[in-house]
Amino acid sequence: MSDELADHYDAGKPEEIMWEGRFITAKKRGKWEYVGRARGIHAAVILAVDAEDHVILVDQYRVPLGRRCMELPAGLVGDHEEVAGEDPVIAAARELEEETGYHAGRMEKIGEFFSSPGMVSESFTLFRAHDLVKVGEGGGVDSEDIVVHRVPLAQIEQAVADWRAEGYAIDVKMLMLLGAKLLG
Repeated sequence: MSDELADHYDAGKPEEIMWEGRFITAKKRGKWEYVGRARGIHAAVILAVDAEDHVILVDQYRVPLGRRCMELPAGLVGDHEEVAGEDPVIAAARELEEETGYHAGRMEKIGEFFSSPGMVSESFTLFRAHDLVKVGEGGGVDSEDIVVHRVPLAQIEQAVADWRAEGYAIDVKMLMLLGAKLLG
């Protein structure tokens, strides 16, 4: 990055903590404000497609949106003291089972991605779940109120349109399921 761009983006300026809660931190670097996860917490997101080419999705109420949101299963890594320092693949497998009731025979790490890099420094690690076996009902823990959906990949475009019409929010990570159709 050129010196001029570095100055424009305040790249050399120190990061300031404006406010810190249990799970998020509001930060500032020069004139730029953004939000990140607190305490080094990050997320694991799971793409789970079963042997019959159905994708396993979840919906749950999201307070910032004020409505239910259709999503890939996901969860935080190291968000509680008893799991601090947890390996993301272990967290991903646990979250998949808690939220959906599916156990993965194998988890494949796809890579790290960033949710909304213009305002959030949060990243997530995407995992592909293989060899799925239904072992429970899912629904999450405590009061998560997660609803599990098993949708044929061939019908995902129509399912997303139907959910939108019903008032659901659609998580940006759902775009990976629509990608080929959007480009076609």
